[in-house]
Amino acid sequence: MAKTFFEELNSANATGVAYKNINLKKAALAYFANSGNATIADLCKELNLSTPKVTNLVNDLIADGLVMDYGKIESTGGRKPNLYGLVPDSAFFIGVDVKQDHLNLGLSDLHKNLVTTVEGLPYELDNTKASLEQLCLLINNFIDGLTVPKEKILGIGINIQGRINYATGYNYSLFYFDDEPLSKVIAAKVGIRVFLENDSRAMAYGEFCSDLVNGERNVLFLNLDYGIGMGVLINGELYYGKSGYSGEVGHIPMFDNEIICHCGKKGCLETEASGWALVNMFRHKLAAGSSSMLTRNFQSPEDIHLHDIIEAANNDDMLAIELIAKVGENLGRGVALLMNIFNPELVILGGALAATQDHIRLPIKSAMKKYSLSLVSNDSKLKMSQLGERAGIIGACLLVRNKVLIS
Repeated sequence: MAKTFFEELNSANATGVAYKNINLKKAALAYFANSGNATIADLCKELNLSTPKVTNLVNDLIADGLVMDYGKIESTGGRKPNLYGLVPDSAFFIGVDVKQDHLNLGLSDLHKNLVTTVEGLPYELDNTKASLEQLCLLINNFIDGLTVPKEKILGIGINIQGRINYATGYNYSLFYFDDEPLSKVIAAKVGIRVFLENDSRAMAYGEFCSDLVNGERNVLFLNLDYGIGMGVLINGELYYGKSGYSGEVGHIPMFDNEIICHCGKKGCLETEASGWALVNMFRHKLAAGSSSMLTRNFQSPEDIHLHDIIEAANNDDMLAIELIAKVGENLGRGVALLMNIFNPELVILGGALAATQDHIRLPIKSAMKKYSLSLVSNDSKLKMSQLGERAGIIGACLLVRNKVLIS
């Protein structure tokens, strides 16, 4: 009995005819996914195959439940051709967005629709085996709670901070405990193929595929969280760099200070323009006698975290607003540098700090105009994230979908 698409996809030993067959199926699915419904003639042209071969290929995909016949379409003459397309609920993809203190998870179908999400799931990211085990447990719990068959989930995309080589599945900053790629370690524990991606790049891709982008092809996305990450899209494609480590904008040496960054160096942009910097500034101000509404809720400044300061700013706390403006001005200098280098069409501000809206946007915009070349930045747009916390989930699902169907 012939193997189904799902069995062929999960076969690690496919060779010869079987290997060629699975790649032809993936190519056909990728065409449907990117171009929409199509006729046999359309597929013949795209795949450079004969009509009988494509007809058999489509029939196999129909038998697998991945493609369906949507009926006849109008024709200028002769027999009306049939239109074929994807069955949305025939395959699914999971996106996992790993934050410093929580997880966001989502399931999308073959038509890129987000079917279900779980946001703000408590989780402490720490570079320990216990934290890795907890991550795998939470992913398995999410899978167990789904109503779709596990064999229909074709891949899991996991966004996580750090220096990630997406092609090999290694994260050289976190959970690098042995020689095996982290993607394979997690896949062995959850029973589904896993693809790692840098969190900022996945968020960038999610925003790029949203309604926020109106035809722009050269886009920078800044992930303003505890650290500062960046996703770069050049001509509509994610830019990775030689080894996959592009976007480490937080570690540009911008300041002449003695503050040691998390990377071990001094003077990085993150030391004075990140969530970590904001928290440290806020705690020091409180210790020096400044007042804030947060002093009513926390006995010690050390108990105050980034989300508390963001919430305070959105409730008109003057200390929080003042310090976010200072961080924003420092960030604006970094954005100006990026504008001078990339001359992008659009810069998107996302991540936790973007939730403060104008409190962070206005000082960034002011400093950006002050420090960038006007000829470079005059026609560049600055926008706030549209997807918020869902940017990473959507980006992860879309990227793993691309990798399963195209790679």
